[in-house]
Amino acid sequence: MYDTHSFKIPQQSGDYAECSAFVIQKIEAIITAAMDSGQNKILIHTNLKLGLPMENINKIAGPFVEAWAHEVFSEAIEDKENTYDLLSVEAGERLNFADVILQFRRRRKRSESVTGHVDVKATSKDILNSGKSPNITSFARIRTEYVKNPDLIFIILSIKHSVYSSRNEETKMMMVVMEVVDFNAYDLKYLSDKDLSYNPALGSDQIQVRDIHYITLTSRNDMAILPALR
Repeated sequence: MYDTHSFKIPQQSGDYAECSAFVIQKIEAIITAAMDSGQNKILIHTNLKLGLPMENINKIAGPFVEAWAHEVFSEAIEDKENTYDLLSVEAGERLNFADVILQFRRRRKRSESVTGHVDVKATSKDILNSGKSPNITSFARIRTEYVKNPDLIFIILSIKHSVYSSRNEETKMMMVVMEVVDFNAYDLKYLSDKDLSYNPALGSDQIQVRDIHYITLTSRNDMAILPALR
């Protein structure tokens, strides 16, 4: 039934793997520097006597961690020595499949830059099953994006946090500290088949990662990820 149709077969550039590794290396360097310099704490002041509800902290941590990551990348671009070759930082629009869009300087055959679309995922060190089967994006959406742009670099940035609180005796306010303690960054294209799962109950098959803290990467050529994403 498909004999009369002409299908677009996406072909990614020969240097895709090198560009993907380059983007991940830069992201890791930026986040590591922020953590090593003590910029890994998010301070939240509240008048709730018991502080934030720890049993539900994972429900509110996501937006805070996403905002922290965006701020860290934004500050990195101000580095006078341009250590990270970072050209621009842009927040993903609402309902965009990426939270942050990063453009780095890198000489390529037909361009002088490479772009990474980053999906920030917050997970709790203090909650046992945090990081199990988080939603990434819909199969239909990411497949369409890969077909439109075979060189799309979609990075999952998993940030692990721990939360504790203390009382300010002068103001009687609780100060909640959300501390970034670990992270991992990887390209969705190289995620192994066994790490991917799908939830058909959420739209057009929501892609999930079985355990975001323990993943296996596999080498894929061209667009082999498309049949793997199903």
